[in-house]
Amino acid sequence: MAASVSDAPEAPRAQARGALKGTGGAGTTAGPRTAGPKRLAPEDARNAAREVRRRRLRAFLFVAPLLVFIMFAFVAPIATMLMRSAYNPTVADLVPASLEAIEAWDGEGRPSDEVLTQFAVDLKRLANDRTSGQLAEEINRYLPGTSSVVKSTARGLRRVDDDTLATSGATLLLEANDAWSEPGIWRALRNAGQVYTASYYLTALDLEFARDGSIQQRDTQIYLKLYGKTLWMALIITLLTLILGYPLAFHMAHSSTSRANFLMVFVLLPFWTSLLVRTTSWIALLQTNGVVNSTLIALGLTRDPLELLYTQFSTIIAMTHILLPFMVLPLYSVMRGIDPSYMRAAMSMGSRPIPAFLRIYLPMSLPGLSAGALLVFIISVGYYITPALVGGTDGQMISNIIAFHMQQSNNWELAAALGSLLLLLIVALYWLYDRFIGAGNIKLG
Repeated sequence: MAASVSDAPEAPRAQARGALKGTGGAGTTAGPRTAGPKRLAPEDARNAAREVRRRRLRAFLFVAPLLVFIMFAFVAPIATMLMRSAYNPTVADLVPASLEAIEAWDGEGRPSDEVLTQFAVDLKRLANDRTSGQLAEEINRYLPGTSSVVKSTARGLRRVDDDTLATSGATLLLEANDAWSEPGIWRALRNAGQVYTASYYLTALDLEFARDGSIQQRDTQIYLKLYGKTLWMALIITLLTLILGYPLAFHMAHSSTSRANFLMVFVLLPFWTSLLVRTTSWIALLQTNGVVNSTLIALGLTRDPLELLYTQFSTIIAMTHILLPFMVLPLYSVMRGIDPSYMRAAMSMGSRPIPAFLRIYLPMSLPGLSAGALLVFIISVGYYITPALVGGTDGQMISNIIAFHMQQSNNWELAAALGSLLLLLIVALYWLYDRFIGAGNIKLG
């Protein structure tokens, strides 16, 4: 009887297995060899690429309105602000010939008669075009008090004929006002004629160019103190919202759903009221004959009304009330997701409530705390309407000075420089936050 394959020696068995693999064995069909992924037909590949492009276009069309809004409402204003803070071609467009003539002047003494004559001709032209006021405003920013000099001289030169100006323009200019014989006004004219200048940034930092081109401090220190006061007030507002908002968010997170929803209504209630109404209500509360002073006098705690309105105190207390929801909401959303069993486990192992809270619960709530603190601080630094209404002179912030230069003094370039430095300050603070704490720890829910 023939021996089976299983009884055969090892070498014949290996040969048999090789034969079976090669032939597929009795009654079996050799399987196809594995190959790479099949390529699409040219027509199918074109249809697939067309579908991908169609989906990308559809997604872009959905996002396009948002991109357009961001470009016009965010990117374009910031770019315009950055450009205007260093670009001012007003004087260069008004008196280009005078600026070209004054380039050779060394800055000492009175310029030559040719320069004065050319400026007299330009000043008459501006008076006829009714644009001499623009020149007066620009020069007055570099040398206060010269606005009236330029305007009065322009009115006087308007009646002089061109031939007389061409021959004796320097004499007429000096006779119009003695200020034209001083080198200071001409240095102001030359400085104002620079198209690109860093002088607005220097002014925003309480610095200025000296006569030799070096940088020196200005006689009046305004803006740096105002930046410092703004940061200090924003820090106090952030701390107050944290002190008031953390216990409230903690209580809401550990309450029943119905009570938490009931308390959330009161947290969101300020958003349903106009900001102007909320701010003016503090005027009614803090004014001399307001609710607070009337209550204090009625209780005998004070005899005379306290000066509560138009102070730093009124700005801080009103902004704390307005910005409190921005602290509560991130804290509540994070605390709601913290498992309370962690605290129970810590206390069951012998830890006291306060150490357990500081070691277990507080670190877990830091993402919401950091998000709320960052929101409140950044909003506080740039807030405008509340300090303008209840702050007065003592409670104003840097945003109010920016608005003053834009609306009243018409010094848009200085306002743009102040705004650019404020933007740089916010970016620097955010970078420091990301460097030491980490922006990835911010959570809004």
